[in-house]
Amino acid sequence: MATKDDQFEATASALGYLYQFAKALQLCIEEWVGGLDWSVAVEAADDIEKHAGSLTELLQLKQRADGVRLTDSAPDLWKTLRIWSEAAKAGRVHLPETNLFLMTTAQLPAGSAGYYLEPKTSGHRDEDKALALLRSARQASKNEQLEKAFKAFDELEAEGAVGQAALLSRIEVIGGAPRIDDVREKMLGHAALAVGHELAKPFLTRLEGWFYDRVIEQMRAPGGAPITGEEFDQIFSDLRHQFGPNNLPIDPDIAEREPGPAEAADKTFVRQLDLIGVGSERIGLAVRDYVRAFEQRSRWSDDKLLRVGELGRYERKLIEEWQARFADMREDLGPESTEEEMRREAKLIYRWVDREARAQIRSGLEEVFIPKGSYHMLADELRVGWHPDFTARLAALLEPAGAR
Repeated sequence: MATKDDQFEATASALGYLYQFAKALQLCIEEWVGGLDWSVAVEAADDIEKHAGSLTELLQLKQRADGVRLTDSAPDLWKTLRIWSEAAKAGRVHLPETNLFLMTTAQLPAGSAGYYLEPKTSGHRDEDKALALLRSARQASKNEQLEKAFKAFDELEAEGAVGQAALLSRIEVIGGAPRIDDVREKMLGHAALAVGHELAKPFLTRLEGWFYDRVIEQMRAPGGAPITGEEFDQIFSDLRHQFGPNNLPIDPDIAEREPGPAEAADKTFVRQLDLIGVGSERIGLAVRDYVRAFEQRSRWSDDKLLRVGELGRYERKLIEEWQARFADMREDLGPESTEEEMRREAKLIYRWVDREARAQIRSGLEEVFIPKGSYHMLADELRVGWHPDFTARLAALLEPAGAR
């Protein structure tokens, strides 16, 4: 049975990964503003690895509770030094072309090693003082869990090794870093510049969804390809286009949804198709279009992406296009038509919906499941139909049980 400590560790670990992903996405957005000659990877050589030209940046991220301080003997500090010391010794990091960042939400006490390793812009960077403090802390510490870290740092001073001072010259410690909520708030500001304040949140939510899926893909494959500036530019620009005034975003999880026919077997629109003899395979395709359109339209509504009255105007347009064809069919059939003739003509109406009806809510949309699925939504409410007598034959399905 999981203990409270286990639950705390799991929560902290999950939050750490979310923080890591959020910072990596923020880094991509900020790099994108300046150009496209860069790449970013997560959990590759470090928490975050960035390349720009010949320069490499490795970031270690630590999100900690309020009030935590990064002292000279803090495990966060020494575990990070161990990672970088071992990488430098093994030649996995070429220090002259690598900047190392320890970014923590913890505070840096004045006069601490972390304090003296803050960026030069702080006005108090002093690598010699930082080194002296680290050596003193290493000698005074009795923490057996840090022995491997101390050893790795010591070995930098071995003959032919890179040296502790050389490593510290490439390290910047950033304390009091923005927490995950602050990081997201800053990204919302960037999103607002791209699509406006009203659309910023749904825009960022979709960008995050793509980014997290992409990072997981990169992490799963050994040596997985990093996210490049060109790739990010394409995704960001395409998403921004989807939020334009003549467009709406089509969400991949919905557009790729493959529901089974059973998901809508009891729906009225399925009864409409049964009524005219549509086969099971085509009914399955109709269910897919219905589910996708229903879910996408619902998400647009939930995200407040639709204008006032927009769906109503769209459905009126669909109904009026159907009305003309349906009236023609009934006129051509006449009152003496057989059931076989009515089914044949009804299938032609439905074939038009399935293959030709492509009116969209906005002109920039192209996904055909929107008009096709929207017609099935209307058919489900008996606002349109295919069989000449669909209203009389199916209206009973919508009657309350007590009225029958």
